[in-house]
Amino acid sequence: MEKLLAESGGKAALAQGQVIKGRVVEVRDGSVVVDIGGKSEGVVPASEFADGVEFQPGDEIEVYLEKAEDRSGAPVISYDKAQQKKNWETIVAECKEGSVMPGRVKAKVKGGLIVSMGIDAFLPASQIDVQPPKNLDQYIGQTYDFKILKINVERKNLVISRRELIEEQRREKRRALLEEVKQGDIRRGVVKNITDYGAFVDLDGLDGLLHITDMSWGRISHPSEVLKIGEEINVMVIEIDRERERVSLGLKQCTENPWESIEKKYPVGAKVHGKVVNLVQYGAFIELEQGVEGLVHVTELSWTKRIAKPSDVLKIGQEVDAVILGINKEEQKISLGIRQLEQNPWEMVRHNYPVGARVHGKVRNLTTFGAFVELEEGIDGMVHVSDMSWTRRITHPGEMLKKGDEVEAIVLDVDSDQQRIALGIKQTQDDPWDDIERKFHIGDLVTGKVTKITNYGAFVELVDEIDGLVHISQIGEDHIEKIKDVLKLGQEVTARVIKIDREDRRIGLSIKAANYDSEQLKKEISAYERVRGAGSDRSGQSAGSTSSGSQDFANLGDILDNL
Repeated sequence: MEKLLAESGGKAALAQGQVIKGRVVEVRDGSVVVDIGGKSEGVVPASEFADGVEFQPGDEIEVYLEKAEDRSGAPVISYDKAQQKKNWETIVAECKEGSVMPGRVKAKVKGGLIVSMGIDAFLPASQIDVQPPKNLDQYIGQTYDFKILKINVERKNLVISRRELIEEQRREKRRALLEEVKQGDIRRGVVKNITDYGAFVDLDGLDGLLHITDMSWGRISHPSEVLKIGEEINVMVIEIDRERERVSLGLKQCTENPWESIEKKYPVGAKVHGKVVNLVQYGAFIELEQGVEGLVHVTELSWTKRIAKPSDVLKIGQEVDAVILGINKEEQKISLGIRQLEQNPWEMVRHNYPVGARVHGKVRNLTTFGAFVELEEGIDGMVHVSDMSWTRRITHPGEMLKKGDEVEAIVLDVDSDQQRIALGIKQTQDDPWDDIERKFHIGDLVTGKVTKITNYGAFVELVDEIDGLVHISQIGEDHIEKIKDVLKLGQEVTARVIKIDREDRRIGLSIKAANYDSEQLKKEISAYERVRGAGSDRSGQSAGSTSSGSQDFANLGDILDNL
């Protein structure tokens, strides 16, 4: 009866949800078998012993009874939960919110970590560090101190923070550092953040600003070209604001300024080697060493090639040789030249193209004042409109030439310093005006084609491409309003020569006088002479001294119309 009562009393003592004492029966590889006075022994997984199984058979141990019997009739027990129940009671009794306790990170859960500190506490991700980490796995198994933020007795829940402890430590370090730091100190720091204008560096509790202009003696576009987050660097303290707790830092100040001895290291005329680091419309920047760059202007890339932009011949990262052309130490500028590595072909121009030489070339470009003729790659000569024809009055080179035309010319002048060659096309032929009196006489009957029509007259091409002008008053006996109503381009006309002015290279023609007899022609010429004299008297100068032949004939026409 006593035995039955004892067994009955034992079952009553095994109340679910209580911490009870038991005795270690056996220690296996993955578990510990514990006798708690029931019909069967309970089994505790070895994983519940954080520091490993240190018990021996016969040792007394406290466990938490989760369930009196499982399907096999064995009790379900837990050593870890027994410890947590006891520790929770201790924490509630002895700890307050704001207390600091050590703990070991146990596992990662949604939104944070589970930390074992006698009981399982929740550490939100935002409370792990000053900057919320991206990888929570790195903390599992690590032991830290934590601050208790909230104790929820009803839910038996504990919320903790590591960040607040770190921030408190940083504040203490910041105050201590601000008291001892001096301008010019070299400090070790970690790059905390990078912006467009600089980087923030953590000096073990004190954040300092490293501006982009203080990162390198050279020119950089973005701080990320020099630094990366998490990198450890040495910086110099260049400015301190203790009231606002701000520190300005410098990275380049930790190294010698390469511009101090720049003129000795890179004398003018020296050949240097560097790397293309930037291309702009007006030139290329070449890095000679860290912090030292030189500019090759687009005009200094080649003696002969016409380079519109540097990217046509260079690319970023390309290594090139150059020559030092000039140094401005104060503005930290170096002028470089690449074409100076080769002989200037213009130095041989006087030898290759002496004045008077006959040359051949292709028309490369036309301007309002002339045409550029390529004699060889990079060497152009210019034919002015006044040197295109002995006889025609050319107002634009397009009247005679077009791009791509092959032409023959005579070298008129050479200026190697200004890189200019003056050419003449008309000089390849004899001047037909030299013997104009032999070709034409006053009163001659001539035939030609209309080549140009203006509002004051028409130009007619005669022999040897000599043009004569038929003034509007000399076209017909009747008054003419518009010449285009009477004459057409390309039309062949017959006229009389009524004026030859060798000095001004002009021939006056009269269509209406083509059928005059000698008497009529004589009167017409006499009238013309009187008009010319009257024109001189009225204008204060001879008609032939005007700068434009067309203006001369226009004045003459006005007088003839009034006769």
